[in-house]
Amino acid sequence: MQLLEKFSHFISKYMAVFVILVAAVSLFQPWTFKWAAPKITILLGIVMFGMGMTLRLRDFRLVFQRPRDVFVGALAQFTIMPGLAWLLAKGFGLPPELAAGVILVGTCPGGTSSNVMTYLARGDVALSVSMTMTTTILAPVVTPLLTWWLAGEWVDISLSAMMMSIVQVVILPILLGIVINTFFEKTVQKLVKLLPLVSVIAIVLIVGGVVSVSSQRIMETGLLIMLVVILHNLLGYSLGFGIAKMLHMDLAKVKAISIEVGMQNSGLATSLAMLHFGAAAAIPGAIFSVWHNISGSLAANYLASRMNRENQHQTAPAD
Repeated sequence: MQLLEKFSHFISKYMAVFVILVAAVSLFQPWTFKWAAPKITILLGIVMFGMGMTLRLRDFRLVFQRPRDVFVGALAQFTIMPGLAWLLAKGFGLPPELAAGVILVGTCPGGTSSNVMTYLARGDVALSVSMTMTTTILAPVVTPLLTWWLAGEWVDISLSAMMMSIVQVVILPILLGIVINTFFEKTVQKLVKLLPLVSVIAIVLIVGGVVSVSSQRIMETGLLIMLVVILHNLLGYSLGFGIAKMLHMDLAKVKAISIEVGMQNSGLATSLAMLHFGAAAAIPGAIFSVWHNISGSLAANYLASRMNRENQHQTAPAD
């Protein structure tokens, strides 16, 4: 068991590297991961189930204990990223499927990776977890409505079908995970260190599946979409940071909101795109999955070092 736990920790630590490797293999040898494409919805359900197994009903008290912070974070999440996505899709004149894919990334809730990055950044992890839970719970209603409003000019959207998809692949697996953790907590705690391994494998396969079925389109538009995805992510960090600062939040909260806003549940965006708009629309989500794990790690290291510098400055002896 200890060996598996060490392996799980190793895989989680170098997740970005594995995602990049699989994406590269899938791009140049599409046959290697094409089999994973039809299973993307199931794989995302596994990731969400794993997230649920790390939660307990009492964790939801955090949302009600800090309503202002969570409200500010969730509002920033569902305004900044969708707005940026629409502006970038318009500004770069993206084709309909790719525009819909970028907007889907923007309208999705925060992802679980943000909680890990907030921890590494020495930010407010409780706030990050509360924001992820809140935006995920709101997603079945907010994500389809925002997507319909912002992407409706490019593609036809069925609100009811998208709502049901989110309930099936996100809400139900999370609820099942919470129920199992509530009734079998001791058993779950023994296995919880292995959950990152399962989640990383699922995310890597999701990326591999999407890239493999879209390899030709990525070759044609890859640089453009990469630029859009990188701008989307970095501007999300920056605006999240700026808004939290403007509201005079402490640095730990600012870090949490910045990272939470910039990092999306790109697996959900990818799954919804495959289900409702086709493989081309899933490309932005797949690239975002690769990129935000790289940028999140870099941002976490920078923000952690920033706190160290501020602490040293505050504790420096006066002349």
